[in-house]
Amino acid sequence: MLDKENTLLITGGAGFIGSNYARMALERHPELRVVVYDKLTYAGNLQNLTDLAFRFGPRYAFVQGDIADPEAVEAAFRQHAVDAVVNFAAATHVDRSILGAEEFIQTEVFGTYTLLEAARRHGVERYLQVSSDEVYGQVLQGAADEGHPLTPRNPYAAAKAGGDLLALSYHTTHGVPVLITRGCNTFGPYQYPEKVVPLFVTNAIDDQPLPLYGDGRQEREWMYVLDHCAAIDLVLRQGQPGQVYNVGTGEHQENIALTRLILGYLEKPESLIQHVQDRPGHDHRYALDSAKLRALGWRPERSFEEALAETVAWYRQHPEWWRPLKSGEFLEYYRRQYGERLKG
Repeated sequence: MLDKENTLLITGGAGFIGSNYARMALERHPELRVVVYDKLTYAGNLQNLTDLAFRFGPRYAFVQGDIADPEAVEAAFRQHAVDAVVNFAAATHVDRSILGAEEFIQTEVFGTYTLLEAARRHGVERYLQVSSDEVYGQVLQGAADEGHPLTPRNPYAAAKAGGDLLALSYHTTHGVPVLITRGCNTFGPYQYPEKVVPLFVTNAIDDQPLPLYGDGRQEREWMYVLDHCAAIDLVLRQGQPGQVYNVGTGEHQENIALTRLILGYLEKPESLIQHVQDRPGHDHRYALDSAKLRALGWRPERSFEEALAETVAWYRQHPEWWRPLKSGEFLEYYRRQYGERLKG
């Protein structure tokens, strides 16, 4: 499976994790052709992929399209003779799903259905659905293994859980070789600045307030993006179809501790922290049992603090990448999400 001259379709490949994975896949597997398929919403950015055509030539192609468009998906499968799929395409931000859930349902559920139908028709060798630890809901004690009940508590997580269940049903009913990874909070280069790490880093660089929800004691498990990509690549090649694999590091931090670390790396004062009204239904804690993935041989290569320091340095060194993003659509979202909170 996935031997020489196979074509891998990476949906959502112009986004944060997808673009990092596309680059890794091309670097690690010289026999592989990669087709990035992306709608180019606000979080999809062709600048994330600018080096790929130059470095990899005909082994790389880009197609602009929506995974919820059956005709566009079918055309991409036919034109590029797709052998395997990794589906990163998703609306991903919990706060935006609270403001409006329709896009999340359309992409995570109907878009997943569209991809699965194409995968079934074309007999792909592997279909990997990239999911989230948030489908388990908050895990107040211990850690969730892959058999833990799905109890999502926000529209984003519910839409992701729906896509997961649909994918598994296509394995059981139609024999599509589905695999699912459920990753913990991920950070690193090329992450759109609505998420907490790039938002707080870039706000701090500009001496702007860091809007921290509630008391900041919410606990998350953190992972560097290249470690996450390595796990996905391993599961794609060695995972057992029909199975789910948690991707977690065991590196937990409260949000307030994360915020203080960022300010420390930037030598900025903690007075920039502004506690704001918490979001509705905010999960207090996530935690994953990743023993199943580790049995395949995966281990994170970077510690949390090492990876965070590298990430902070990357954003400090690349203002030309993030400054243009913090305008237009971003500013409108930021005002809707934080305007009244920051006034309060």
